[in-house]
Amino acid sequence: MAARKTPAKKKLNKKTAASKPHKAPAVQKKFTKTEILSTISENTSLSKKDVNAVLDELGIVIERHLKKRAVGEFTLPGLLKIKSVNRPARPARKNVPNPFKPGEVMDVARKPATTRVKVLPLKKLKEFAL
Repeated sequence: MAARKTPAKKKLNKKTAASKPHKAPAVQKKFTKTEILSTISENTSLSKKDVNAVLDELGIVIERHLKKRAVGEFTLPGLLKIKSVNRPARPARKNVPNPFKPGEVMDVARKPATTRVKVLPLKKLKEFAL
């Protein structure tokens, strides 16, 4: 009995950003989410559905890093760092000099403690703008 041959496997075209950086022209119009997904899927071997799943999961990972009682910092290597910064409460103050009208005094209301999110660019992101 003759052995069955398995069909030859097609070689995948590995077009990844990690393998070879390519010079792309500057974008003249801001991309929508759909355009971002289609561009990434065209330049990689992933489908739009897979790219969307990756971006959704990235959002979940960032949320888990920035939540209350979490580490409070997330780094996307080489691109950006996201930090949560706690701002303490400020008490109310009376008879503070008004910076806009010299000679007058004003009352400043109290401000509660807040948590702010700071996004800091890293080296690669700064180089993109140059």
